[in-house]
Amino acid sequence: MTSSMAREAGFSEWAVGLSEMPMHLERFAALVAAAEREACAKVCEDSVEYAGDTLAAAIRARGQA
Repeated sequence: MTSSMAREAGFSEWAVGLSEMPMHLERFAALVAAAEREACAKVCEDSVEYAGDTLAAAIRARGQA
């Protein structure tokens, strides 16, 4: 999963120029954070009987801010 996120962020097998590195790292960090939020939201939906959907929605909303 992280290798596909790295490609989506703009990294490739070839070297990335230093001037482009911060942009690619920020994009990669955002993709990782989004994947982690979604994983946490799914755990809430699947595990928490009371308010699981509410908690999942709150976690997903953090990515919209």
